[in-house]
Amino acid sequence: MELIELKAKSRTATGNGPARVLRTEGRIPAVLYGPDTPSTPLSVDVIALEKVLKKGGIQALINLVMEDGAGTGTKTVMLKELQTDPLSKFFVHADFYEISMDRKITASVPIITTGESVGVERGGILQIVRRDLDVSCFPNKIPESFELDISGLDIGDAIHVGEISVEEGIEILAESEFTVVTVATPMREEEPEVEEEEAEELGEAAEGEVEGEAEASEETPGE
Repeated sequence: MELIELKAKSRTATGNGPARVLRTEGRIPAVLYGPDTPSTPLSVDVIALEKVLKKGGIQALINLVMEDGAGTGTKTVMLKELQTDPLSKFFVHADFYEISMDRKITASVPIITTGESVGVERGGILQIVRRDLDVSCFPNKIPESFELDISGLDIGDAIHVGEISVEEGIEILAESEFTVVTVATPMREEEPEVEEEEAEELGEAAEGEVEGEAEASEETPGE
């Protein structure tokens, strides 16, 4: 994976007030940390961060350039968490985790399906049991996604973890028998069953009503 550059500035003031000021300037508060890195408050430009995500996705390897007293040189990091406002969906805070290129890490890889399932065309229901899978590998080996061809899946068929091809050095952290995608049998509405005894009672009641109506029609009204 390509290292994408992102510049960061130091941040001394904390709290809601300073964070609002940063956002009016087109920046958001951030923090850098790692196994051998103390927590360091930073700020990053929102538009620059959006470009990084557009280019490399949420799993992008970032070359974080430290500026303005935030330290010297650069840090190789990944985006550990990105908080967004639930209403506006704007970025509000970012967590960066420093990594070492020669040390394996755990990352989440999205599942993407391709093709049209035979079973779905016959009325089956495609069920994606997992939208992503955790893997263990070196940072530069993280797959962008797992593409699964579902065109051969009929009703009742499935794709399991053990059937997913991965490059050498990549380990999927799930049991090989774990189901990732399946085509389920379509649900059918069943007619409610009426108990035999209940049906007989309903029939007798209906016959009684018919006989009663017939007798009433034969009676001559009194003068």
